[in-house]
Amino acid sequence: MTLFKMIKAGFLILLGSLLFACASGDSPSGTQAEVQEVQTQLLGDMPLPQGAKIVGSESIIIGSGDQWVGRAVIGALQGATDVYAFFQSEYPKAGWNTVSAVKAKTSILVFTKGDRTATIEVSDGPFSGPKTIIVITSSPKSANVISPTKR
Repeated sequence: MTLFKMIKAGFLILLGSLLFACASGDSPSGTQAEVQEVQTQLLGDMPLPQGAKIVGSESIIIGSGDQWVGRAVIGALQGATDVYAFFQSEYPKAGWNTVSAVKAKTSILVFTKGDRTATIEVSDGPFSGPKTIIVITSSPKSANVISPTKR
């Protein structure tokens, strides 16, 4: 599939997702199994900590499954240290290779798998929200990035 077709398909999925988000609220809802199924369809082979939910209003997910690109913002029930340990442990089990891992106030982990790269930021959540905020940015390793030209 060409990059243009992926972007076009992703746009249609994003448009549908936005309409779904407007109709159903901010995050996937339903039973834990139903939420997990929707999130697996969106994020493919990127496991999430138990009970974590995608924050639809802050996420931009283009495509789905193992080929999605964009930014997924996720609220987790566990603390930042436990979430960081989850990613360090579970992503290699799912076939992801660790490129770098930095534990700090905002921890950053970088993984690759095949022709894809995932950057994961883990930070404390707001006082009134989830314990931890996770931001996963996914993109192809070989994306054609064109620098803007000065005019």
